[in-house]
Amino acid sequence: MTTRYGGNHLDFQGGEFNGPFTVNAGYHDHGPAPTALDALPAPAVGFTGREDELRTLLDALDPRASSEPEMVLVAALSGLGGIGKTALAVEAAHEACGKGWFPGGTLFLDLHGYDDDPVSGEQALEALLRALGVEPEHIPVRADERAALYRSVLAERGRERGAVLICADNASSPEQVRPLLPGDVRHRLLVTSRSKLPQLGARLLPLDELTPQEAYELLERALRIADPADSRVVDETGPAAELAAFCGHLPLALQIAAALLVLDRDKPVAELAAELSEFHDRLVHLDDGERSVRAAFDLSYRRLPPDQARLLRLLSLAPGAEVTTEVVTALTGADTPPIRTLDALARAHLVERGSGRGRWRLHDLVRAFGVGVVAGDVGLREEGEAARQRMLEFYCRWADAADDRLQWLPGKPEPERFSDREEALAWFDGERAGLVAAVSWGKEERFADAAGRLAACLGVYLHWRRYFDDLITVCRAARETAHHTGDNVREAIAWNNLGGALQAAGLAEEAIEAHTRARDLYQAVGDRHREASAWNNLGGALRATGLVEEAIEAHTRARDLYQAAGDRRSEAIAWNNVGRALGQAGLAEEAIEALTRARDLYQAARHPHAEAVTWNNLGTVLRNTGRTEEAIEAHGRALEIYQQFEDWYRAGTTLQNLAFAHKDAHRPAEARAHYLQAADAYTRANAPTEAAAARTAANEILTP
Repeated sequence: MTTRYGGNHLDFQGGEFNGPFTVNAGYHDHGPAPTALDALPAPAVGFTGREDELRTLLDALDPRASSEPEMVLVAALSGLGGIGKTALAVEAAHEACGKGWFPGGTLFLDLHGYDDDPVSGEQALEALLRALGVEPEHIPVRADERAALYRSVLAERGRERGAVLICADNASSPEQVRPLLPGDVRHRLLVTSRSKLPQLGARLLPLDELTPQEAYELLERALRIADPADSRVVDETGPAAELAAFCGHLPLALQIAAALLVLDRDKPVAELAAELSEFHDRLVHLDDGERSVRAAFDLSYRRLPPDQARLLRLLSLAPGAEVTTEVVTALTGADTPPIRTLDALARAHLVERGSGRGRWRLHDLVRAFGVGVVAGDVGLREEGEAARQRMLEFYCRWADAADDRLQWLPGKPEPERFSDREEALAWFDGERAGLVAAVSWGKEERFADAAGRLAACLGVYLHWRRYFDDLITVCRAARETAHHTGDNVREAIAWNNLGGALQAAGLAEEAIEAHTRARDLYQAVGDRHREASAWNNLGGALRATGLVEEAIEAHTRARDLYQAAGDRRSEAIAWNNVGRALGQAGLAEEAIEALTRARDLYQAARHPHAEAVTWNNLGTVLRNTGRTEEAIEAHGRALEIYQQFEDWYRAGTTLQNLAFAHKDAHRPAEARAHYLQAADAYTRANAPTEAAAARTAANEILTP
């Protein structure tokens, strides 16, 4: 006897039954296993910005391009922890689905790539097969069989329903992702990772921090979502921009900052910005109890091999926003540049390539993280101090060599390290930010000597390039270091240099005070030669404030001290300044005599650049006395030398003096031409204000 129910049956054939019997039978019609093909998380609340990145990502996901030669099956979105990769991926996935690109559904899987127990490729396949409706007992044990079944099920899904989008979030290695590649070209795989994954043959989309405007909008939107009446960001535009900058325009940090403001409705934005302004404590504040920037970075740091972890720590200690490969090598103490290690950190988005090849930088918050790691361990602090000492000595050697080249005069021994001024200036230009920042290390006793030596090497360069703010910073740092260590001579030198920097920046009254402090310190230690320098510089500051009689006296004191010491070159400097002061006082003949003495001394000392200074000053006095043609000749001699030295600021000044002289001679066309040449020279010298004034003067001249 056989009883059938649909395709199932109860077979009693061959059974022996004695008397009546009852059978309880139940029929179970098994439907298809449930699927999870609409598994996208909700879009991030308050998502803002990223318009260009979103457009690029959608272009890569578009399944309509499946027949194109540059067809994209895999898009890998990578970036620093907290940069907003998942939020952008989810936003793009929702928009793509809204366009109807993936009628077959979406699969979303967090691979937990940076957790202690990341999801393996086999585990990921099992999860995706279940999401696709495969019964657990039908999922193969072997990884290759799982991958084959996964591709087959996806292909069938594609034929029946259309393209599927698979989102693999938070991957840490190609091994996690490679088994998830679909075989059907209709489907797309979107991967997010803190590391670039070039091994996948994917369209690589690195993600940077937000723009300042996008960061501002994120803060504003987050506060408005919590309370539509919260106008603190709009009311405090400046502090909000500062807050965004202190957050490094990193979405995670900005979201935490917004949460802190939401939790404390009475807290001004400026107050939170002030709390974050302290670099060493920044990551302490960027924690809202649930999210932490430090914890996010720590996940990446703990996965680094020892050599990469060490290099990241040392890079966080480097001064300046960027460092060159040579500086990195000095930090590590290695004989060869650690290029492979740098490249590995760049792939992990923990190190970024800087403004040019061979230059590297850290995100501000990554730097703060690295500094915190070092500060928390005695052994790492010792390692870091040794690295900083090596880097300072490297800077001192190279800056000293570059300074020697800038101050070299014909007839003197040729400096070895730099072949010409241009090469020395280029090195200084590339390292300027780091050099200036490293001088401040002199506050720490261990680095005081090297930082002081470094500061002494930067004055000529910074003045030449007219980086007066940097020069003032360096001089003040050197002064504080010398005062802290009780070195009166170095403190006096620093005061004197600071006065020169202040005067160059147009702060003559502050310069008078600085040079006076220098003079008094030199007198106290009995250093008559350096006292002469302070007198000379003091005279220049006095002239700048109109105290001409006092200036003449100061320059004369300097001249007499130099004569007594037999220093003819410095004596020439003093004669030149005496001549300028006499000319300013209206004593033209005495001024011409003094300037002629200075010129002759400079010629005898074979110091052409200083000779040009005197020629230019002499031309000015000659013009003021009506000797116009002689003035033009003197300025022309000065201009020729300045151009040879590529001293474009002084060349601009001289060209302007030539314009004055030609105006006096009633030659407007020549005057206008020299004004325009002066504007060009000032532009090359990074003096835009002077350049604009020269162009205005040229435009005001009416030519026939």
